[in-house]
Formats: sequence, structure tokens, C-alpha cells
Amino acid sequence: MDSEGQPGSEAGAPKGARDFALGDGIRALLEDGQTLFEAEIAFQQARVGYVLGRAKGIALLLVATLFLAFFFLVALVVGLLLALTPLVGPWGALGIVAAVLLVGTIGSFVSAVSRYRAARDVLLGKDGSKA
Repeated sequence: MDSEGQPGSEAGAPKGARDFALGDGIRALLEDGQTLFEAEIAFQQARVGYVLGRAKGIALLLVATLFLAFFFLVALVVGLLLALTPLVGPWGALGIVAAVLLVGTIGSFVSAVSRYRAARDVLLGKDGSKA
């Protein structure tokens, strides 16, 4: 019992004052939680904005890289044709370069199909073993 004879209240503080202080603490805690939540949302939005801004530049650089790689390969093929022509003639040079390109193309295609099938089997839950 306190000095006023009321059980459960602090000495010298009326029961209503303690409840008011507890209510203020809960209210402040909720406000702090809301402020923290809003700050986290703003931070994540800023991160996403930064990443999207950087992604545009990265995409443009990748497109430029693809164009330059394509022209490099064209120059390589033309250079091979010019270098092989004195050795095997124009038709021989064309045949050699075309055969190498065809073998590379077929190899890439077979590899891509194999990887596609493996990924599809994993996605569909097949274990790859034959019963």
C-alpha cells in the first residue's frame, strides 16, 4: 500500500499519473517504430533508385561491348580470309573459315540445348536417371 492507502501504485504518485506515463511511453515507442519503419522504406527506395540508375549505364556499356565484339569478330574473319588466300586460294580460305565457324556454331548450339534440357529437368523435378 502507498501513502494514500491504494494498493499497486507507487509511493507519492497517484495511480492516474503512473498510467499516463505508461501510456506516453507506449505512444512514444509506437511513434519511434513508425519513424524507423518510414526511414527504412526511404533508405530502401534510395538504394533501388541508385541501383536502377547504375543499371542503365551498365546496360549501355554492355550494348557497346557487344557491338565492338561483333565488329572485332568480323575483322578477324576478314583478316583470316585475307591471310589464308595466298596459301590456299580464295575458295580454300573461304571453306576453311566457313568450316571453323560452322563447327563453332554447332558446338555452341549443342551446348546450349544440353544446358537448357538440364535446367528444364531440374525445374520439372526430374532426377535425370532412367528407370
